[in-house]
Amino acid sequence: MRTVTAISCAIVGVSVLSFPALAQQKTVKACQEEWRANKDANQAKGITEKAYVTQCRAGGVAAQPAPSSTTTAAPAPAADGQKTAKACRDEWRANKDANQAKGITEKVYVTQCRAGGVAAQPAPSSTPAAPAPAQTTTTAPAPASPPATTGTRTATATPTGANQYSTEGQARFRCSGGTVVWANLDSKIYHFTGHREYGKTKAGAYMCEQDATSQGMRAAKNEKHP
Repeated sequence: MRTVTAISCAIVGVSVLSFPALAQQKTVKACQEEWRANKDANQAKGITEKAYVTQCRAGGVAAQPAPSSTTTAAPAPAADGQKTAKACRDEWRANKDANQAKGITEKVYVTQCRAGGVAAQPAPSSTPAAPAPAQTTTTAPAPASPPATTGTRTATATPTGANQYSTEGQARFRCSGGTVVWANLDSKIYHFTGHREYGKTKAGAYMCEQDATSQGMRAAKNEKHP
């Protein structure tokens, strides 16, 4: 009887000792709810719901992502401080409005940013430069031509007396159809048109014949009156 009682006590003791372990083990539903409560964080860490539940039930602790069998080499730092394409894109997008206003595209910015680590500049405009103002050449007016003297001879000396003219035309206007003569003021002899002395002597003037005679002049002897 004592032996049976001892065996029964031993069985109860073992059951009592194993009860805390059984009591601490979580249910599948509880583990699933824990995983779903931190779904985003777990997915970011690569912990699937199935793996989480398995580890959660096994040890009652949060599951950790299994180490990846693929070793991913960390990106090597850019030489000479060269920025990565992602860093350059982030810079462009941080000032997107200003860059677009300047005509700087994301592609151009990233290319120049990676090449020299400096902010890209907009490409030069293809608009042609404004033409230089045309030079205006001012031509000086040609000197006025002297009045035509067709049919009129000019005296070689300035007339000094009354009704004495330097041109034949002036004398004809005065004479009103009368005879115009060339008066030699030194010799007081006048000559008719067509003769070699007419308008040729050094001191002389054109006059109406009647004015010449009234001033004491006379016609050349060897000349015929026209």
